[in-house]
Formats: sequence, C-alpha cells, structure tokens
Amino acid sequence: MSRKRISFRTELPLLVWLVVVWGALWRDFSPGNLVFGALIAVVVARIFYLPPVELSGRFNVLRAIPFAVVFLGKVVAASFQVMYLAVFRGPSVTNAVVAVPLRSRSDLMVTATGHVISLIPGSLVVEVDRSTSTLYIHGLNVRNDADTAKLRKEVQDTEASLIRIMGTRAEMDALQAEGRPATRGAGS
Repeated sequence: MSRKRISFRTELPLLVWLVVVWGALWRDFSPGNLVFGALIAVVVARIFYLPPVELSGRFNVLRAIPFAVVFLGKVVAASFQVMYLAVFRGPSVTNAVVAVPLRSRSDLMVTATGHVISLIPGSLVVEVDRSTSTLYIHGLNVRNDADTAKLRKEVQDTEASLIRIMGTRAEMDALQAEGRPATRGAGS
C-alpha cells in the first residue's frame, strides 16, 4: 500500500511520542535507550503503514493549561455525581446514546475529543462515524431532551476548546464564524 510522503517536521511529534512511550515501557530514559527507541520509531513510521496524522503546526499552551484544570475539575465532579447516582438512585438511572456531530473532520481532533469525553466518568464514546465526524456518546442520567442538548453542548464545547488549543486555522475561522471566540490574547 503506498502512502503519501509526510515531511519530517509533520511527523516529528509522532516520533517524539513513540520515543517517550518506548522509554516508559522499558522504564529506562537513559540516552542509549532513547536513541534506540528513536531508531525503532523511525523504522516503524517509515516501513509500516500508519494513517498520516495531520497536525496543524500550532499548540497554544495558554489555552491548554486552563483546559487541563477545567478537565480535572470535571473528572472530580463527575466522579462524585456517578457515586451519588450509584448509591442513591441505583437501577432507576436513565441512560441514552446521543449522536453528536463535530465541526472538525480531522482524525486527530475527533479522536482527542472522544478521548477527553470518555475520560470523564458518566460518559463514553460507543461509536465514531468517521465519514460524518459524529460521536455516539453513552450518557449517564440523561432523562429528557434538555439533558440530551446539555450533553451535546458539553461535547461540542470540548471540541471547541481543543480546536483553540491545537486546531487548524480553518477550524479556528469556523469557530469565529459561528460566534464563538477563537482567540483571546497572544499565542494562538
């Protein structure tokens, strides 16, 4: 199977990530082990067919830090909510699978959004439709249309935050066009 050639600059984040995973798997971050991991990463990336991960070439640290703090807060709050529902409501909790169309067609953005949502207790991605960039989310305690709309909004807001952190210029422009502020301050 032939694949489009990817520039080294575009592939560099993947290679760095593979080296970090290599070091973590061996629990050895010595220079020799990391160099060997880098050689293996280059071989894996060049020989085996991996779908190209199209990166935007930008990462906004000033948006990533508050996003991480808010994410951790959501994890803690959702953990207590799930505990409350399990202890006091038990089997009477209503659940639903909700289709959430995303703005981005980027595999990276769809995957990142799905992972962030799945890491928050009470929600789980059960299906991804790549052709339409739709996530199907299993939501806990979804009782009515208002809860469904709230879950959709939370997923789309998460995607919007990720676009602000590492989205392409076209995705940023689409956010601005729909009335969501895409930039605030420097660094975008």
